[in-house]
Amino acid sequence: MFGDVNQVTLLGNITNDLNVRYTPNGKGVLNFGVATNRRYRLPDADEWKDDVTFHNIVMFGNQVEMFSQRARKGTRVYVQGRLQTRSWQDKEGKTNYKTEVVVDRIILIDRYEKGPASEQYSGGQEMNSMPDEAMEEKKAKRKGPKDETVIDPDDLPF
Repeated sequence: MFGDVNQVTLLGNITNDLNVRYTPNGKGVLNFGVATNRRYRLPDADEWKDDVTFHNIVMFGNQVEMFSQRARKGTRVYVQGRLQTRSWQDKEGKTNYKTEVVVDRIILIDRYEKGPASEQYSGGQEMNSMPDEAMEEKKAKRKGPKDETVIDPDDLPF
């Protein structure tokens, strides 16, 4: 017959610092937020508005450590996962609910930001493993003539 579908795809920026926790059996757990923007034009006006939505993201398992070392607040990420709503009782006996996206797949998106902090970060592990001479050579190659067929991610409308 027909099956159900519970699938989420997001492209946005991490909104808070990452903090890894562990379950009693040593499984990594990472909770963080991602903001996405929806841009729309107001009716009968030439004005554009941005509508920001904040999403709760939870990641489990082996990828937690590696991801938390490479990402930080402001990092652009592509997330695929499923929605999950959990509930718990607080100290007063009130039932609380939280809806989260449980990560199945996550990709760090390089925003090609310029500046000392982002140059150190943008290359991830590859940058840390290269000798200084190789890094300088790689940077010099990047500063070549601008190719009009290359699209800067900051120019994209989302």
